[in-house]
Amino acid sequence: MKFVKLGNSDLNVSRICLGCMGFGNAATGQHSWTLDEENSREIIKHALDLGINFFDTAIVYQQGTSEQFLGRALKDFARRDEIVVATKFVPRSPEEIENKISGQKHVENFIDKSLKNLGMDYVDLYIYHMWDYQTPIFEILEGLNNAVKAGKVRYIGIANCFAYQLAKANFLAEKNNFAKFISVQNHYNLIFREDEREMKNFCEEENIAMTPYSALASGRLSKKPGETSKRLQEDSYAKFKYDASAEVDSKIIARVIELAEKYSVSMTEISLAWLLTKVSSPVVGATKFHHIDGAVKSVDLQLSDEDINYLEELYTPHKLVGVMAQNKPDANKNSQVWIKNAKKV
Repeated sequence: MKFVKLGNSDLNVSRICLGCMGFGNAATGQHSWTLDEENSREIIKHALDLGINFFDTAIVYQQGTSEQFLGRALKDFARRDEIVVATKFVPRSPEEIENKISGQKHVENFIDKSLKNLGMDYVDLYIYHMWDYQTPIFEILEGLNNAVKAGKVRYIGIANCFAYQLAKANFLAEKNNFAKFISVQNHYNLIFREDEREMKNFCEEENIAMTPYSALASGRLSKKPGETSKRLQEDSYAKFKYDASAEVDSKIIARVIELAEKYSVSMTEISLAWLLTKVSSPVVGATKFHHIDGAVKSVDLQLSDEDINYLEELYTPHKLVGVMAQNKPDANKNSQVWIKNAKKV
């Protein structure tokens, strides 16, 4: 495994981050394809054995049980000072707004819930899961800064935001001597490259780490046409993100298959090797050992400039999809599904 400094921090993280959305009690009803605790522990242990030290979860994943499974496994299998744990919190709920719970208090409540779930005294990276259009960003930043000062959080990150929002937030943080965002976790992969318009350039100039999710497009960049999985069959959210562009994306996927056959490697290795030329540490979900094996192997796969250009040249602009499309001022109510899951924790 290779490691990299995470943006403007002293966190030394593996080039692959294990995404933990696939862990947790499926009975919560959020996802039907998640692993129970015993199987989650096996995946986490395998990731550690292969050198992965960076783990990403969220309080909304299976109503906090993802955090619980991860925390117990890491306590048994790893030293706390040798791993980097990231978790995320969501915007205020309508009930919190009605009850005048401030953004500062909201952050405090959620970090305390996550630390309890994880069984930890602190998290290395606390991520603002999506922009809260109903709460002043100053309140969120001050709440996060309070968590850093209290020793509950080492660094802060943000997810599902536009470049102007990240720039605005870090400008305000610097002006008020608050902790600044050192990483961004957006939707970015070989068939969804919209972050290359502004976000990628901004992050490179400011040394802000990119740790994108959906690195393999929910399996679409790791399976040939006709191959399937429980997640591909049952993940309605992933279908919402990718089905509309499936025809144009299929041409790029065909080139992934072609290069995988040329180099006698997996599609996963090709897709992630490409992404690793762009970002610090992609978040890769895993529910089987071979998912981790392929991700780890991708770190050592060097694509030529010709290969990279070949994979990129068919890309066409995509419409905004997923959380970013749902969570905006005129559609804020659509993001409440995430907030509702968090309330049940």
